[in-house]
Amino acid sequence: MPPRYAFILNPYQDVRLTKCPQCDQPTRLRKFALLIHVDQFGLMIHGKTCRFCPPCDLLIVHQDELEAQLTEHLSQIAPNVIGNEYLVTGTVERKTWRRGLREELPLDEMQEHAADFETVLQLEYEPGGWYPAG
Repeated sequence: MPPRYAFILNPYQDVRLTKCPQCDQPTRLRKFALLIHVDQFGLMIHGKTCRFCPPCDLLIVHQDELEAQLTEHLSQIAPNVIGNEYLVTGTVERKTWRRGLREELPLDEMQEHAADFETVLQLEYEPGGWYPAG
């Protein structure tokens, strides 16, 4: 599938981005099937409710929420890989994700219904307050 969505992985626990950092419009909650590669485990599809800005086609995932959900999920199927590096590589069609909940999907079929991100953006945040000049 062609690349879709701009993507931000928000590493800040105290920033929830209820407004889009690009257009300042309110973000909406939307469920996505994320394709995630976990070191020493491989690819997995994870359903996650994320912040989404439709005008900018921007998908925002909060890192602390994602890691908590991955830890919970992996503790049941592969506890030895908890804490390993991971990479959110794209999204998968919801229909394919739902089918994958019922049966194991072959890797080539999973990749056939996956879309990479168009762009990956970095979130930079400076907390408000008083700062000395310079």
